[in-house]
Amino acid sequence: MTQNYKLGLIGYPIKHSYSPLLHNTAFRELNIQGSYEILETKPEDLVSRIKYLRANKYYGFNVTIPHKVPVGLFLTRYDDDVNLTGSVNTVKIEEDTTLTGYNTDVFGFMKAIPKDINLEGKKAVVIGTGGAARAVCTGLYKKGIKNMDIYTRNVINSSDVIKGLRDRFPSVTIKAVQNSLMNGLEDVDILVNTTPVGMKNFDEDNSPVDDKNIESLPEHAIVYDIVYNPLETALISKAVKYNKKYILGIDMLIWQAIKAFEIWTGETPDFNLLKNKVFEQMLINKT
Repeated sequence: MTQNYKLGLIGYPIKHSYSPLLHNTAFRELNIQGSYEILETKPEDLVSRIKYLRANKYYGFNVTIPHKVPVGLFLTRYDDDVNLTGSVNTVKIEEDTTLTGYNTDVFGFMKAIPKDINLEGKKAVVIGTGGAARAVCTGLYKKGIKNMDIYTRNVINSSDVIKGLRDRFPSVTIKAVQNSLMNGLEDVDILVNTTPVGMKNFDEDNSPVDDKNIESLPEHAIVYDIVYNPLETALISKAVKYNKKYILGIDMLIWQAIKAFEIWTGETPDFNLLKNKVFEQMLINKT
């Protein structure tokens, strides 16, 4: 009997997600029977949504804001990256309807970093302390980063997150810094934005880091914005302006989707095909 992979994305708000485009393209490319849909789910509806997914024989689902942490309460098993990050973005519903959780954001973040970039023993700056920041910090730890400065709007409010990261990564020196105190990044090897600042329809024209600080980065430093829409965020535009190396968020988006698709189906979609599909859709949305 041919498996029919019934999949979806839960979160709120998520109407403009590219996940259905990515996964439905992968189904067609690999000639696999399946469907992937948007399932907007408000926080108060999470329990009923999980029941719905189980009862209606979904094979699995992706998880995004604001459910990445609370969905962990429903898991029977989880992978090491969920353990390290404390957040979940991919769930497989087993035959007995128990849930196995994964965090493919860590894989996606790491995979988007070119192989010739060595971060062993280096210093990172991470902007933000949300769920995405946990995945990024985990990826940086796995890449061998030894020092992290984590910039946040409110150091006191972020103290639990910072403590959690220090407990998980005792070999890394982690410092919390108020955003307003950023004053020169001359000793930084990689800067990563994990906040939504610069995202389409959300503070799109602004950058979480100003010109002076981007300009101060050393010549070899990398600017990595996990925001993928627009492709060239205000932060990436500054990296281009000051001739800094950069990594686009779309690569992380696609690699994390590929990993999730592998978990569900055992098959690997083509990265370039999926990337081109997202480019096409972005062009359509602009017109």
